[in-house]
Amino acid sequence: MRVVKLSALTLLSLFATTLNATPALSDLKLEQSITLSGLSSGAYMAGQYHVAFAEQVDGVAMLAGGPVYCAQNSLGLALEHCFNKDTSAPDILAIKQYIAAQRSAGKLAPLITLKDDKIWIFHGAKDATVQPKLATLLYEQYKQWVTPENIVLINDKPFAHTFPTDRPNLGSCERSEAPHLASCGYDASGSLLQHLLGKVKAKTTSTTGTLLEINQHQLAAAAKDTLAEIGYLYVPVSCAAGEPCKLHVSFHGCKQNANSVGDAFVTGTDLNNYADTNNLVIFYPQTVASSINPFNPNACWDWWGYTGADYATKTGPQLQAVHQLVQALLP
Repeated sequence: MRVVKLSALTLLSLFATTLNATPALSDLKLEQSITLSGLSSGAYMAGQYHVAFAEQVDGVAMLAGGPVYCAQNSLGLALEHCFNKDTSAPDILAIKQYIAAQRSAGKLAPLITLKDDKIWIFHGAKDATVQPKLATLLYEQYKQWVTPENIVLINDKPFAHTFPTDRPNLGSCERSEAPHLASCGYDASGSLLQHLLGKVKAKTTSTTGTLLEINQHQLAAAAKDTLAEIGYLYVPVSCAAGEPCKLHVSFHGCKQNANSVGDAFVTGTDLNNYADTNNLVIFYPQTVASSINPFNPNACWDWWGYTGADYATKTGPQLQAVHQLVQALLP
């Protein structure tokens, strides 16, 4: 796999000045519908993005997360009820009422657009960072919106707070430590893609596509104040050659952005290996850490309101930024 660093990007010249055979956006034939996945704060973000922009989303996979809008615009509630306490008990009724009100106001996707989507929820039974029972609440929440047979809940694996893989050379599945990728004898990427897409072809042993660094600030005006300057796009050879492909957006977790763990997350989940054989382009948007204004020292996605009260709606700054980036990548 080649890593191509790009700067001063525009949509028209995005790939024109890089190495020969570097994929060009103009050559990508991407479907208009996308799929999503995310770990931890990325799981919360994936759920928020789905509920906000479901018109364009076919399915979402959420690992080690809880109900959409669990924190209710409060860091205090996030720590008390949406994180690691055994006493966690988010106010599901208040959350339901808020989401219904935002949907009625046009700030979330119409409920009918979620009905047929595929939902994959995973939570390690030994997760001490995010309470496992929150996955059950997320499952129950989605049963209100989506045809129940389209939802999968996997919560019986004895794993810690990590992205489980069947790779042999990663960290222990019993520990929650950077870069939060582990050798668990369990292929989460294959399982989630199988559910979201239907039958998938076996992954490659090693990747053959190109990992591109893209300038998020130049591609999306809303990204300048809330996302890192650089994001990542994995493009398989088949997609670069113009074959029809589908975009999958993968949200990292806290302390899992590139500034914290390098390319570990954007190369280590095996999503890229499946992309090579299944005509997928994988987009890895990146957050940025900040100590004040806003307080986000671990580069988490905003799932408690550090970017503003509308963080979980279409007008939320991060949701706006990622949506603009997705639109820039699609034809």
